[in-house]
Amino acid sequence: MIRVVSTHTLTALHTARTEAEQQQHRAAKSAHRAEVALAELRCEAARLEGELSALRAQSLLDTEDRQALRTLLRVTRKQTAALSERVFVLFHRGAFHSVHPSQESAEVAAEAEGAPRSGWTAHTPSAALPPACEVAWRVQALPLGGIARRMPETAAP
Repeated sequence: MIRVVSTHTLTALHTARTEAEQQQHRAAKSAHRAEVALAELRCEAARLEGELSALRAQSLLDTEDRQALRTLLRVTRKQTAALSERVFVLFHRGAFHSVHPSQESAEVAAEAEGAPRSGWTAHTPSAALPPACEVAWRVQALPLGGIARRMPETAAP
């Protein structure tokens, strides 16, 4: 079967075919750009998930740090309360020398007066003290409040 087509129809068919090919090319370019954009978005999503994971881990560490700081603060407050309930008295050859808020400050004061920098020992509460006159420098913790306001017998010269 032979069909006769006019020039005008043939030109219209060629034009339609060219336009269809151009549209197909533009659609392929659009599809390629969409694939590239999708790949970039997937990379961005993976990066953001990694950041989220790191932030969650940091948040857990921060929570643990805050808990540890609360615990340290609680312990420090208890120790400060315990320290404020006593003073440390420095004796020289059994005679009262000075009163200090901590054992370290009493030792520093004794060292400033010529006591040796080493050789400090802690007194065991149940052990007997050597005679005061035999000890050059002694630091003794004494409780504050609710006690008779007199010097201990070990402080007598």
